Amino acid sequence: MKFTFYHFNFNVLDLGRSLEFYEKALGLKESRRKERDGFTLVYLTDGETPFELELTYLFDRKEPYDLGDDEFHLAMRVKDFEGARRLHEEMGCICYENKDMGLYFIEDPDGYWIEILPEK
Repeated sequence: MKFTFYHFNFNVLDLGRSLEFYEKALGLKESRRKERDGFTLVYLTDGETPFELELTYLFDRKEPYDLGDDEFHLAMRVKDFEGARRLHEEMGCICYENKDMGLYFIEDPDGYWIEILPEK
């Protein structure tokens, strides 16, 4: 039996702010949306792989999500690593950098961490 990755979910408090962040910071675009009573699901794509990031917006949720100890993250690769780093520095969203390992993390509006790695 073989399983393949399909999507990963982040719950967000302000859907518009999150969509703006993910498009500007990572170039992700909305591929589809599901509107239901009480919530909206928006799926973001990089336009190259079948993997999607699902943003879940619960209409009644007002308090920030408990993200634990920030021990989980999403990782992405980029061809222009230095250009991406300059953009993220300008955006003020770099939250951790390890120059020895050649990587850094950005933080989205809800506190989720995304690891940025150069393309091999």
